[in-house]
Amino acid sequence: MLRRSAQAFRSRRALYASAAATSVTAYYVLSGQTANADAPESDIGSRKLPARWDPPTRTQMINALQSGKRAGGSVMRINEGEDLSDEYDLLIVGGGATGAGVAVDAATRGLKVALIERDDFSSGTSSKSTKLVHGGVRYLQKAVFELDYEQYKLVREALHERRVFLHTAPYLSHALPIMLPLYKYWQVPYYYAGCKMYDVLAGSQNMESSYLMSAGRAVEVFPMLKKEGLVGAVVYYDGQHNDSRMNVALVMTAVLHGAVVANHVSLTGLRKNASGKIIGGSVKDELTGKEWNVKAKGVINATGPFTDAILQMDAASAPGAAPDAAEKLMPIVSPSSGVHITLPNYYSPRKMGLLDPSTSDGRVLFFLPWQGNTIAGTTDSPSPVEIEPKPKEEDIRWILEEVRRYLSPDIKVRRGDVLSAWSGLRPLVRDPAAKSTEGLVRNHMINVSESGLVTIAGGKWTTYRAMAEETVDRAIETFGLGAKAGPCVTEKVRLVGSDYWTKNMFIGLIQRYGLETDVAKHLASNYGDRAYAVCELAEPTGQTWPLHGKRLAPAYPFIEAEIRYAVHNEYAQTATDFLARRSRLAFLNAQATLDVLPRVVEIMGAELKWDAKRRKQEIERTATYLVSMGLFNAPEQIKGLGAGVGALGIGAGASAGSGGIAQKVWSSLTGKSAQSPGSGTRGTRAMFSADELQALRRSFIERSSSTSPPSSTAKSTSSATLPLSALHEIVHSLPSFSAVRDEDITRALEETAFQNGFSVKGRSGFAEDQRSDKDTAAVGLSYEDFWTLLRASKRFR
Repeated sequence: MLRRSAQAFRSRRALYASAAATSVTAYYVLSGQTANADAPESDIGSRKLPARWDPPTRTQMINALQSGKRAGGSVMRINEGEDLSDEYDLLIVGGGATGAGVAVDAATRGLKVALIERDDFSSGTSSKSTKLVHGGVRYLQKAVFELDYEQYKLVREALHERRVFLHTAPYLSHALPIMLPLYKYWQVPYYYAGCKMYDVLAGSQNMESSYLMSAGRAVEVFPMLKKEGLVGAVVYYDGQHNDSRMNVALVMTAVLHGAVVANHVSLTGLRKNASGKIIGGSVKDELTGKEWNVKAKGVINATGPFTDAILQMDAASAPGAAPDAAEKLMPIVSPSSGVHITLPNYYSPRKMGLLDPSTSDGRVLFFLPWQGNTIAGTTDSPSPVEIEPKPKEEDIRWILEEVRRYLSPDIKVRRGDVLSAWSGLRPLVRDPAAKSTEGLVRNHMINVSESGLVTIAGGKWTTYRAMAEETVDRAIETFGLGAKAGPCVTEKVRLVGSDYWTKNMFIGLIQRYGLETDVAKHLASNYGDRAYAVCELAEPTGQTWPLHGKRLAPAYPFIEAEIRYAVHNEYAQTATDFLARRSRLAFLNAQATLDVLPRVVEIMGAELKWDAKRRKQEIERTATYLVSMGLFNAPEQIKGLGAGVGALGIGAGASAGSGGIAQKVWSSLTGKSAQSPGSGTRGTRAMFSADELQALRRSFIERSSSTSPPSSTAKSTSSATLPLSALHEIVHSLPSFSAVRDEDITRALEETAFQNGFSVKGRSGFAEDQRSDKDTAAVGLSYEDFWTLLRASKRFR
């Protein structure tokens, strides 16, 4: 009897425990945070359009900088007891993520703020990131294995800021699942435990819980993944964002709260009083050449990789400074170059990224869907400070090699698939004991010089807000602004465009303006509720559908109305400002950017009253910029525009794919047509003259082997093959190919993936087990391959 009672009691206790555990688990799962949890519910039928806001023009901003008075503009938030003097509380130098974040923080505390940027907002490192809002899985690994408490704090702070980031800019950021494919069984518990620790550190601010995935499921989700040896995968969550659009949103939020901002204005000197304390700066409008002085109680140096240049300016202008004072100054920033490449969208699934936690040289590599394409990177190597650093060919090829390691062998990873490539300079804080930049902590440091110059250096996109808060706190203390400044409120301040944004807002745009679905989604996710203002500037298409929204490039959702909006509402002053920072076309496809450039210059020229000389300069400057985006022959291609550049007689038909001048340049220089992408070899031959076509065909027939009957009057090109050695003879026999080198032919062979790395000299850059193609050296080139290789060789001249 007692035994049965004890058993019943234990059974009931087990039942109660099981029920309690199930309840707790269900509560945890069902109440957990989800991606974009902060997004308001859609109510398309009753939601009102956002209030119109016309920010001050750039001319008004320049006038405000010169006078020390606030700029005009509609719906400006006026602070009670506003300072009407000609002196700013803070002059911020640098318009990247850090500088813009400092401007938002200071302006929302009630300070009188001015910000200047030598180039454009986000023109440097801030637009060339990996596009992740992350805590740093690698830093967590180092914190555990090296027992590094500083790394631990960095990860913990970043995870908190990640949540704030997604809250304050919900339309510009979102959660992204990232897969770690596992090819060794010991990796399963190792990486799963690490990802779970990542979740635990995030606590209640976690996005989604990491989880294990079977090998079969991993291949189903990521079909491009290499199947051989795959034992499973771990999936964890981090954030992703549009970095330069985020930067512009920060700048516009600072403007909304009363800050005066001006791009293309440089700091030429620091103004100091008799005791050597900074009282402002001398600035120059890079567009007009005009110079003037700006009074300020304090100056903040937020120039990223160029931090040391401002510090040297400060040291050289100190009272009684030695002639070599600037040279003797110890640098505090150690620049590191990070190269990324953009690949077509078929390289990755739309909603999941991939992380290679251990590349061939021990670094990590991300492989992420972004804005409809795929980005891969990054490298990490010491670099000199440059305004527009160019990606190195060896870095591009290293990334391609690492990508190839993880993809299925039937996917040809080609150099020709690289749509864009860029190098960003990370402003790493220098640690004299570090042996390499990989060992440097991407944390930040704040320094106050003897003159009172406040310098903020280091950090990353995820922690920009915390960095800004700490910087403004130090500035308030240094410059005695405590009586005027309020507390930091930026954890709650949503950026411009967030107020009326909802996840389903794009539906309202489609219904109201007759937009294509991908265009509406693009506008909603890049402008938030400001998308309505963009659409108000859209011209009718003249078609039954879509009703509004003329595309700039057929394959991308950017529309012409965005150019006008960028000019009047976001301070875009050059074609590069729009193509690289307001839209992201330069980062998605450099060749398509060059294709639409004439049309962009035409629209911006009309809005900004550019003359023919300025329009020609914009064409040439943007082509030069595109070299830094991996389109190394952009300046040579521009020469093909001929009279179109000189006279700028570029009508509306010049948009990509419309048959205008830009389309003709695309067809003649690349052999591709946006209107007929399947034109095949005929398109490839479009870049050759009639004489070249005849000479090349004759050379192919004379030097090839064929299975055609001997009695036939001419060899059949369809059955003929050409030895590789003959390819060199043909190329070097033509005057128009005189600039083509043997190494260009080798690169063309590698790019077109005819032999998986088999070089002309018989050397291979690929492992034997990675070769899956025919051996071109043995069987020769087909007639179609012959033309494709010639096109690639000519492009490498």
